Amino acid sequence: MKKLVFIFTTVVALTFSTAATAQKTIVDVAVGNKDFSTLVTALKAADLVSALQGDGPFTVFAPTNAAFGKIDKATLGSLLKPENKKALANILTYHVVPSKLMASDVVAALKKGKGKVEVKGLNGQVLTVMSKKGKIWIKDQNGNYSEIVATDVKADNGVIHVIDTVVMPK
Repeated sequence: MKKLVFIFTTVVALTFSTAATAQKTIVDVAVGNKDFSTLVTALKAADLVSALQGDGPFTVFAPTNAAFGKIDKATLGSLLKPENKKALANILTYHVVPSKLMASDVVAALKKGKGKVEVKGLNGQVLTVMSKKGKIWIKDQNGNYSEIVATDVKADNGVIHVIDTVVMPK
């Protein structure tokens, strides 16, 4: 009986300790934050959820709902349609860099690059990260800017930096 109690106690303890230390992927973090509900909807529409649940590491420049709100409603609605899945995936993968870049890494790269550094999104296009007036900005391929408004939201497969405008590839 003592062995049975010991085994049961050990199994329960291991189950709870594993659950308590379980990490969250970038997608899990986004799903858990109401400010990313439009991003999550877009990831699902583009069929990118499983990709961002992978091992990574990834750096995601994540637009908030307010950032998506800057896009014309008809355009956004159109992008979420199944026939525009490829275009949506191109936009979303532009926001993902295939490495883990913490804010300190970005700041160090900016110092080394005299206030400017280029990173390549998963879609193969370049984003320019720059320091301007004490803030960090991303410049897209069309010359539009997005401010990084929060940094270092950690996930087990990378990091999220929150941006205030959706960046658009060519």
